Amino acid sequence: GDTLGSWNHPDIAAAIVKPFVSEANHWMVEHHGLFQGYYFFHHLGLDRNVRDRFREHPHFERTARFCETYDNRAFNAKLDYMPLSEFEPMVKRVFAAPKRSIYVSE
Repeated sequence: GDTLGSWNHPDIAAAIVKPFVSEANHWMVEHHGLFQGYYFFHHLGLDRNVRDRFREHPHFERTARFCETYDNRAFNAKLDYMPLSEFEPMVKRVFAAPKRSIYVSE
C-alpha cells in the first residue's frame, strides 16, 4: 500500500484484502496504520497512543498484537525478522479464493 498511497496505505491495503479475509482481519488491516504508529509516531511529534481511541473495540488486542509481532520489526532493525519469501505461500493461499465478493454467492 505504501507505494500506491503513502498517506493512506491502510485504506488501500484494506480494500485489496477485503474480499479474502475475515471481518476481524479486515478491521486489523484497515486500522494497522494507527496501531503501528505506537512504534514511531513519537519520533515525528505525533501521538503514539492514538490507537487508544479504539481500546474498547473487539479487534483492538488482535491488531495491537499483529503490529507488535510484524509491523514493529519494520521499524527496528535490531529485531529478528523473517524474509518475505517465508510469507509467499500464506499470501497465495489467502488470495486463492475470495470469501466475500460481488462475484461470489454467499
